[in-house]
Amino acid sequence: MQKPRVLISDALSDTAVNIFADRGLEVDFQPQLGKDKEALLAAIGDYDGLAIRSATKVTAKLLEAAHKLKVIGRAGIGVDNIDLPAATAKGIIVMNTPFGNSITTAEHAIALLFACARQIPAADASTQAGKWEKSKFMGVEITGKTLGVIGCGNIGSVVARRAIGLSMRVVAYDPFLSPEHAADLGVEKVELDELLRRADFITLHTPLTDRTRNIIDAAAIAKMRHGVRIVNCARGGLVEEAALREALEAGKVAAAGIDVFSEEPATSNVLFGAPNIVCTPHLGASTSEAQENVALQVAEQMADYLTTGAVTNALNMPSISAEEAPRLTPFVKLAEQLGSFAGQLTETGVSKVRIEYEGLVADMNTKAMTAAALTGFLRPLLQTVNMVSAPAAAKERGIQVEEVRREQRGAYETYIRFTVHTEKQERSVAGTVFADGKPRIIQIKGINMEAELSELMLYITNFDKPGFIGRIGTLLGENGVNIARMQFGRDYEGGNAIALVSIDQPVSGELMGAINRIENVQQVKPLTF
Repeated sequence: MQKPRVLISDALSDTAVNIFADRGLEVDFQPQLGKDKEALLAAIGDYDGLAIRSATKVTAKLLEAAHKLKVIGRAGIGVDNIDLPAATAKGIIVMNTPFGNSITTAEHAIALLFACARQIPAADASTQAGKWEKSKFMGVEITGKTLGVIGCGNIGSVVARRAIGLSMRVVAYDPFLSPEHAADLGVEKVELDELLRRADFITLHTPLTDRTRNIIDAAAIAKMRHGVRIVNCARGGLVEEAALREALEAGKVAAAGIDVFSEEPATSNVLFGAPNIVCTPHLGASTSEAQENVALQVAEQMADYLTTGAVTNALNMPSISAEEAPRLTPFVKLAEQLGSFAGQLTETGVSKVRIEYEGLVADMNTKAMTAAALTGFLRPLLQTVNMVSAPAAAKERGIQVEEVRREQRGAYETYIRFTVHTEKQERSVAGTVFADGKPRIIQIKGINMEAELSELMLYITNFDKPGFIGRIGTLLGENGVNIARMQFGRDYEGGNAIALVSIDQPVSGELMGAINRIENVQQVKPLTF
């Protein structure tokens, strides 16, 4: 039997390369191949596994030529260089190493924080030029200052602990950070506007999502203290670069440390040459320890999969055995949709989620379904979360996960209920799988309704008064938005009602505002599935 073949097209250590050989795999180490698109395209068809860092671009065109490829392993967390939908469509597993860079990235953020506080790079350049400008480089102490941490997950938590050790006060904004976990870290959990108002230093440690894109823009900067210092070692696109440049020139922002940019490699950028800025070329993960850790991890993960079928840190594959897949898959999809539904509606700190399995589903692989539900719930905030990493991501944010299994009690033979406990309320959504194999919503916040989820939807809560359906239909129609389906539910006549509207076109922010102004509408939110 022919050994599985692995191509390493970026630089990995000798130890990582040897892991493949030690596990009985045939390994081809060509670290320059990732920079030669045509050569890689010609070679990829002969390999079962591809191990990469960031230099290799795994495009749809490359995947089309990868006739034997079963797994791609990314040594690091970011998979922006991999066409994940194309890999999924071809049945190719994509793995990453989400935790290997945490300490290194956190330490780089602290280094930039010091550099901004004491103007170290500019002072170094001046001194080496023979100028001796002591009075020009007056710094500030960080002791006793307030650090605002935006995103208090794995890396943000490390930064918070380091900052507390440096005698800083730490406030944190993270919608998924529970009060209990905040207390364990020793940080004060606040809303974003309060963080912007109070922080002397601000550091970002959140993924780039639709919610977080340009989270630091001109409006956010206007809410900050005069003389604030900003550090970004997370993702380009979190900070609106032109607005930051303007704030640096005006003195509103005293200094900034930027390791990531909206376009990389950043050979030119609006921030270059701005006063009091420290720029580094995406060095967050660039230590020998971190590079070695992620290289070893990805080699072990890929070797495990190619030799035993074990899957770790896969971004596009649930942990379900071949035997149970046909029966379980519809319920895994249902669990993920219920979690996604709840996650898209959750905007405050979460202390606990409870997943209830009633009837036949209670005897299935609830671990896989719970992981799927947590994946859906966390994905609005953490786009790269998967069924393997979701439970760990929930745990590190202090979210208690409770599973309840019981025999059939209600009208449905089997159903799943997902309940979110936040600081302000408890919200639940329940669903089941009908005979056609399609998931359905059967209850939202205690209100019974039957609804099939679609790619684009509007979730509307309103008071049950005549005329609402006509007004919402007219408003959407006048703005060129076609309605595919509308499903309704209410607790009692004239009471609270819910509408789920399946639509064919996205709804603009302006139209969302117009819907919100319809009489008796309490809330409207766009949902995607």
